Amino acid sequence: MKIGELAAHSGATTKTIRFYEQTGVLPEPARTSAGYRDYGPEFIDRLQFVRRAQAAGLSLREVRQVLVIHDGGEAPCGHVRHVLGERLDQVRAQIAELVTLETHLEALLAHAEQGGPTDHDQTAICWILEGDPGGAAEVSVGASAEQVG
Repeated sequence: MKIGELAAHSGATTKTIRFYEQTGVLPEPARTSAGYRDYGPEFIDRLQFVRRAQAAGLSLREVRQVLVIHDGGEAPCGHVRHVLGERLDQVRAQIAELVTLETHLEALLAHAEQGGPTDHDQTAICWILEGDPGGAAEVSVGASAEQVG
């Protein structure tokens, strides 16, 4: 099947399929005498696997590692179990950070609702964010691009 047909059957775009080939997630397909890519049905299965792995939180690099193990003739399930365990630990750490952030935001909003200075303090930018609302501890959450830039 041609790349457009593979895209239709797999739900991936032709651009994604080409990208996966360039990055080694998909092997180079055979070519027709006219030079068109000629994909077999196994490519549909592989694309579905990639989609499921990414839905589980695996990066494309991690997916490629799993596929390299598989393509080498070994069962990658032990490696997958390890990667999923690490990913779960990362998700749990992110959840803990978000709970801490939620608590901090609630404290800031409660502080803001109590009212504050009506006269603009020339040294302050915003009284809500300056100072310590109710003794709340400083929050340390990874800065996003929006926070930094």
